[in-house]
Amino acid sequence: MDKRRVLVVDDEEHILELIKFNLEKSGFYVFTSDNGEDCIELLHSNAVDLVILDLMLPGIDGLEVCKEIRKIEGFSKLPIIMLTAKSEETDRILGLELGADDYVTKPFSVRELVARVKAVLRRSEDIKKQEIKVLQLRDIVMDLEKHEVVVSGKKVELTLKEFELLKMLLENKNKVMSRNVLLDEVWGYDYFGETRTVDVHIRHLRKKIGDDETGKYIETIRGVGYKMK
Repeated sequence: MDKRRVLVVDDEEHILELIKFNLEKSGFYVFTSDNGEDCIELLHSNAVDLVILDLMLPGIDGLEVCKEIRKIEGFSKLPIIMLTAKSEETDRILGLELGADDYVTKPFSVRELVARVKAVLRRSEDIKKQEIKVLQLRDIVMDLEKHEVVVSGKKVELTLKEFELLKMLLENKNKVMSRNVLLDEVWGYDYFGETRTVDVHIRHLRKKIGDDETGKYIETIRGVGYKMK
């Protein structure tokens, strides 16, 4: 899975290093900037999944940077976590009104900040998924609102679990999904360890969507799980 990319903006070098070290340890790719102008330039030239933005910056302050980010094409919904001092409550509220998704008060717990980053990214992904109404892979078209699946122009009748399994695979196409992950996401923890359940449903699903023995849609990853390709 690709690393999530986080831009950290703060004019205190030790805070930048502290956050960068801990985010990288948690599996993130981290950019850093110590001022608002460089932050905007970095966003124009790099794909970023989330910004951690200090409120008090030299030159353009955090509130102005937040406003500028929201004007950049494609970044109107980019997750932003603001770093604020306890005395900046009014500015913190204004920051949330300008579009910041969360805030962390200095001095902060690094573990809490990393947890907030993960939570905000999860919420962002959930919102994106809710906004997507149709999933498509070549001849397969899944309409999430109508709860319909069409393959090569013909409607295919799927059970609820088959529909959810196909949805999970389409949402994660080209990613290997282990049997246990599919069990947790589609069936819940009660089925943990019963990987045969997944195999049986994959077999039925393949038959219904016309997936031949070569696995033109669903590839079996031996000993691990499945991948939509």
